Amino acid sequence: MSLFLLFDVGNTRLKWAAVESTQNPSDRNKKLWAYSGSISSKSLQSPELRAELSDYIAKTLPKPDAIAFCCVAGEAAIDNLKTLFPQWGDISWQQLMGNSPYKGVRTLYQDPSKLGADRWAAILGARALSATNALIVNAGTATTIDMLGGNGLHYGGWILPGLGLMQESLQGNTAQLPLAVRTDALSSQASFGVTTDEAITGGCDAAQIGAIVRATQLAKELHHPIERIWLDGGNAKILITEIKQMAMQQALPIEPVEGLVLRGLWAWLLQNH
Repeated sequence: MSLFLLFDVGNTRLKWAAVESTQNPSDRNKKLWAYSGSISSKSLQSPELRAELSDYIAKTLPKPDAIAFCCVAGEAAIDNLKTLFPQWGDISWQQLMGNSPYKGVRTLYQDPSKLGADRWAAILGARALSATNALIVNAGTATTIDMLGGNGLHYGGWILPGLGLMQESLQGNTAQLPLAVRTDALSSQASFGVTTDEAITGGCDAAQIGAIVRATQLAKELHHPIERIWLDGGNAKILITEIKQMAMQQALPIEPVEGLVLRGLWAWLLQNH
């Protein structure tokens, strides 16, 4: 039995998981991520925090047979990541990039090397879950929306500011708008805002959901009607709550999924190990 260690280094969070060769990336069981964790990506900049993460993982897991990662946080983050386990110096680090080949999936991106590694990994993760016409939505620091056909063809996608960036841009570029504070009361119902906080959070939510709706319309125009919308990321819970409140659940076949990027890394590693 082999053990695979996976790292997803995003702009905000570093996520990691370890999986066994007897498991399958299409598994939806929560126990799939029994060995996993998440910390701030900025932690990689600190030798002390890197040492803590390395020590924790090394004491939690046996030595892995392979390590795979994707990173959108820059070259310095990659260099720091690769210093985590000096005691495992004989293990090669395999980096998934936007142009990394994967049997059964290809992209229409004009220059695949410019495709975000996290987006490509999420696309591969979605393919591992089902061979259907799908939208892959990763609602994190940025929100990315990608269209994957049941034929395995990635038709491209969109990148827009995430909820936090949208709200921060209003605060930073206007004279009187505050940084909106989201509370349970603001999320109690989908409606027009009657306070400034409600107007900002509601408007940002509507912009995100509107992009998803437009993507489904465009996919239909391309004769690939969306059968599944996979939703992951730190803001996934907010968006799924808003969609349910708007009575759009049936119109949008949306399904939250955990660790979509890690699933894609895993599926890719299985083909390349």
